[in-house]
Amino acid sequence: MAVPSKWTLFAQRSARVAKDHVAAVLRMDPGYSHSPPKTLFTFKSQADIPQYVVGSDADIGGYSSAKLELDPQGHGRFFGEIRTEVRPQMQGKMRSGYAGFRNKMRPSLFGNVTDDLSLYKYLCLRVKAGGDPQTRNGYFVNIQTDGPIETDLWQHRLYLRGNGQWEDVLVPLDKFILTNSGEAVNSNMAMMSESIKSIGISLLGGNANIQGKFELGIDYIGATTDANDLPSTTPTPTGESAPPTSQV
Repeated sequence: MAVPSKWTLFAQRSARVAKDHVAAVLRMDPGYSHSPPKTLFTFKSQADIPQYVVGSDADIGGYSSAKLELDPQGHGRFFGEIRTEVRPQMQGKMRSGYAGFRNKMRPSLFGNVTDDLSLYKYLCLRVKAGGDPQTRNGYFVNIQTDGPIETDLWQHRLYLRGNGQWEDVLVPLDKFILTNSGEAVNSNMAMMSESIKSIGISLLGGNANIQGKFELGIDYIGATTDANDLPSTTPTPTGESAPPTSQV
């Protein structure tokens, strides 16, 4: 399957922004109250994978590794190894033990694409935890909004059953905590859920001394207002049980 060109993606994003503007106008109508489940990001084809950026502490002097690829079954596979040691010259100068990915910025004719989740209650993710057992409790969901401080990041722990099965996890959007440079920010500011630039997942092992090989299958990231009404995705592959739903 051919990967769309940058210009094709640019045109698609521009058309999406125009469509979203129309939808926003509709939502201003007092008689319009329907907010169907929304698929934000998918991990189902080779064309999806280049839309994400992957990083780890190895970028600044650590030893962790991370990759994002498509597995043979057509799902995203985020995997690598978390290590908490650092290179000798970086001792005491950096935090180690992290890896993560997020969507890239999405330029269009109208500026960078953002997602309006102001009418949604939950962020929902279909994921499958694998790898070493000690790594399965260290995942976080990260949201960056179009706010005034570029380094602000909204975070929530991603609680997983970790039994090697697909599961749909619902994370309340109003429970995300504001952080900056890895530290919680003491602020009463609400998240700008109407202007979300990027969403990603990270594995943070430094503070908890989590080390080992990690693997997270990921099918989609979406939003919903009803825990029983999830975004429409491709059917569960034959031979796999339907994923259970959990709220955190």
